[in-house]
Amino acid sequence: MSFEEFLADIQSPELRTIALHWNAARGSKKMPGWKDLDPSAIAPHLRIVWSWKYDRSTDSFVGRLAGEDIIAVFEEDPRGKRMEDFFRNRQYDMVFARHKRVVAEPAFAHGVGQVFIHAKRYGQGERIIMPLAADGVHGDGIFGATIYTIAANAPYNPAAKRELVAEKVDFFALD
Repeated sequence: MSFEEFLADIQSPELRTIALHWNAARGSKKMPGWKDLDPSAIAPHLRIVWSWKYDRSTDSFVGRLAGEDIIAVFEEDPRGKRMEDFFRNRQYDMVFARHKRVVAEPAFAHGVGQVFIHAKRYGQGERIIMPLAADGVHGDGIFGATIYTIAANAPYNPAAKRELVAEKVDFFALD
């Protein structure tokens, strides 16, 4: 039931398509693995997808993939970078806790609002995060997508960066 609740919460047709692909890729497993995802199935949306690989032994994430829209907003590619380095000075603790919850529970996350304040960007957007598991059971990564519209001429405001309620995030237990 939770995938259906998660899907019903998603407003963007692009994000719904990506979530539906995740669900189809898992088949009868609890979660799909990285190798189960088919880039050609979501080709028009690859610019907004991103992924992090999780290492349980070190309790850390390493960037696996980022589409060009994601790289553009950060002005940096997270691929191959440790999360604590990539998100240094970008609300690492909040980002890590959110991503860890998705991979460890496992759960789905859906966010709406100012999704890129931690990247010093203003505007409205929507984000989804879904767990991955090579063995179909034990989370070892996350797969997400983020759409956004950056507000024109919006100056960076350090006070807003600390405002963690800028993005409303809901979690859905994995069914």
